[in-house]
Amino acid sequence: MKKVTLFLASSSELKDDREQFELLIYRKCKAWFDRGIFLHLDIWEDFLDAMSMEGLQSEYNKTLQACDIFVLLAFNKVGKYTAEEFSHAFGQFAATQKPFVFTYFKTPTTTQNRDDLKSLWAFEDRLKELNHYKTEYGSIEGLREHFGNQLDKLATANFLELQPDEMNQAEGVPSTPSVNAATVSGQGNKVYQDIKDSTITDSSKTYNIDKIDHARFE
Repeated sequence: MKKVTLFLASSSELKDDREQFELLIYRKCKAWFDRGIFLHLDIWEDFLDAMSMEGLQSEYNKTLQACDIFVLLAFNKVGKYTAEEFSHAFGQFAATQKPFVFTYFKTPTTTQNRDDLKSLWAFEDRLKELNHYKTEYGSIEGLREHFGNQLDKLATANFLELQPDEMNQAEGVPSTPSVNAATVSGQGNKVYQDIKDSTITDSSKTYNIDKIDHARFE
């Protein structure tokens, strides 16, 4: 059985899309089981909220650096932690040609918050500097169709022989150059951990919490 690990990065606003993406991976895993392919998906909600000497985010980063495929979903903003995860994944790819890196932007945006939009624009500019091109999707159906096709191509090549630049050429997208590192910054990000029977007021929004082991507001 060949295990293929995926890491999905996105801010809290795309919770529904993350759940639908997870369902796509589960269905692919079932369909490919007899072919000897097992797909394992990591998302930040899955991590134990245990104390880490280097912080919980460092545990995400260690996991994504060891993954085979990294997928980022963006919508109205790109938060600090999502940007950091991309930086680690792209830096790892530049050094080792692994993981495959995919970036998806949901359109159109639905916010008028300029701080959020600035983080989105800054991230788009960073992608252009790296010659890494985003893929836009308007609905979860579009995301499932496009990424499902990418998975099919990778599976055909046994997740080894088809390199990211070959996939880009097949899609008509310029290949990604090798770089030493990638750094992206975001604004207005908060992580809350071990919250029980509390009320959080954040940027004029109030969250009533019965129990949350860990929550990530980006």
